[in-house]
Amino acid sequence: MAAQIQHLHTYFLFPFWMNRELVTREHGEQWKKHRHWLAGLDECIAASAGAAKATPAGRLGCWQRASYSGSDMDSTTYQDMVFFHPFVRRIFFDTGEETSHRAGREALIRCYAIPLDAGRKVWLEAADVRGRSAKVQVTDVGLYLFANGMGILAIGIEAWNLSAADALWINETMRKTYPSSGRQIREGRAANLFRLSVEENGREEAVVEERFENCKLRGFQPPLSKIITSLLYFLDADKHEYEQLLDERMIVYSYAAIDPASVGPEFAGSEAYEVLLSRFLYVDRDGERYRYEPEFTREQMKQHVYRRWAHEGTNYGFTSYSNVTLTLGVHDRGEHVVKEGFLIHRMFDTRYYLMAVVALFYRATMLDFAQKTALVSRRLFRDQEAGQLSRENIESATRLRSEFLHFSNYWYFEELANKDEEIEHFTMQCRSYRIGAMKSEVEQEIEKLNASLHEYHQARSTEAVNRLAMLSMILGAGAVLTGFFGMNFGQDFGRLFFNPEPQNLWAHYLAIGIVTLMAFGALAFGVYIVFANPADYRDILTPRGLRAKKKQRWYTMKRSD
Repeated sequence: MAAQIQHLHTYFLFPFWMNRELVTREHGEQWKKHRHWLAGLDECIAASAGAAKATPAGRLGCWQRASYSGSDMDSTTYQDMVFFHPFVRRIFFDTGEETSHRAGREALIRCYAIPLDAGRKVWLEAADVRGRSAKVQVTDVGLYLFANGMGILAIGIEAWNLSAADALWINETMRKTYPSSGRQIREGRAANLFRLSVEENGREEAVVEERFENCKLRGFQPPLSKIITSLLYFLDADKHEYEQLLDERMIVYSYAAIDPASVGPEFAGSEAYEVLLSRFLYVDRDGERYRYEPEFTREQMKQHVYRRWAHEGTNYGFTSYSNVTLTLGVHDRGEHVVKEGFLIHRMFDTRYYLMAVVALFYRATMLDFAQKTALVSRRLFRDQEAGQLSRENIESATRLRSEFLHFSNYWYFEELANKDEEIEHFTMQCRSYRIGAMKSEVEQEIEKLNASLHEYHQARSTEAVNRLAMLSMILGAGAVLTGFFGMNFGQDFGRLFFNPEPQNLWAHYLAIGIVTLMAFGALAFGVYIVFANPADYRDILTPRGLRAKKKQRWYTMKRSD
């Protein structure tokens, strides 16, 4: 008998990067009265709600702030926050108190949700050319926006009492944001229909539909699904106000509870369980055997599967595109009783979910730093080819290093939680995302970039000192000569050059001409040195306030600038 899934709960996580410069310019009204990026973004989202309601997707609802509230021990806020270190709570929990408490101002995240009322249901449907289809209920639509321009869109779906084959097809198919080729759709390896609909008072209405009929690249950007673009209605994808950071697949954060009645008592330790776990872990469709070479898959699973609770039938898996909890169905777990909520699912939907969001944020940020490092390096290289580094690009490199240090020292924590199991989960997910390796690589690149700029400044300083020494020598020689002859000689010398007789006027005027030529020559040479090296002196003379107003162009998404 094939395994049946009692409960499937999956979040499809879509990380993206907002072009802060472009968004601020296009929606400038919202930032006039707000200094901070996130405060202006709150206004931007609120201001766009009216226009969004007029669209078909507006039937779904608009984004509303979803800050944590309550502090008693039975509240969601208390139970979510208590497992994390205090400094993590201040930074990664949106308490909505940024105007009244310092702790709130330290939070670098905003949480939003589209309320899904109990009186209506939202459905997500997918189908392919082979006649396979699935329809699942959307139970959560969330949005996490960070102060550095990162964002994560979360679409939560749930299904009950379905086959393992259907659950696997849902996870593998519904994570797609666009087809990687037309062949994928023609062969049924990607869906040719996605539909988001709202059911209310027994009537169901489609609000967004995507068939991928006319897909083409726009610049370097792929054709994102209308499901994604309609939910991010406050940003304009056509104007490149945001871009996705990964490939055509969203991250799959999934929970599946196996019905114990559909499998034997020894299923938890069987090869069939391992095969099913591998299919969920690597987001593959159903099959009786491993999708890949068996020994290779088993070795990979040793690195990707957390087995502390394997003896009870619960395993956790982590890859670069999935985070999976697979467990045997609902029953008491030790002193954790079912009437308080199934322990495994409760942890999946609270602390582990928050850790997964933070880990994905770290990955998205490191990818963004890698892009910024490449853009700044390219600008400096082009300047070096031209023989002169511009002040703007030097300041871009300095700002990049400053932002990375701020992220590394203030945002980034290798240990988020205060218990071993949570620490081990987070460590495995970060290792799958290669966050540590990426951070070290970006840090080395930025330090090398900084070292090259330091060498450049040293060389420029040496040249400037040499020029100053040469000018000082020329001007000083004139002063020495003037003082030497003016103060130490008199009588005949004075009568010849300073108080000449009529017959000696030629010597007097000749001396004046020579001295004048030397003085004006020295001054002209000094002026030439200044104008021949304008960057050295222009930046010194430019007021700091004017320099601060220059735009930092390296934030832009345009690759051609």
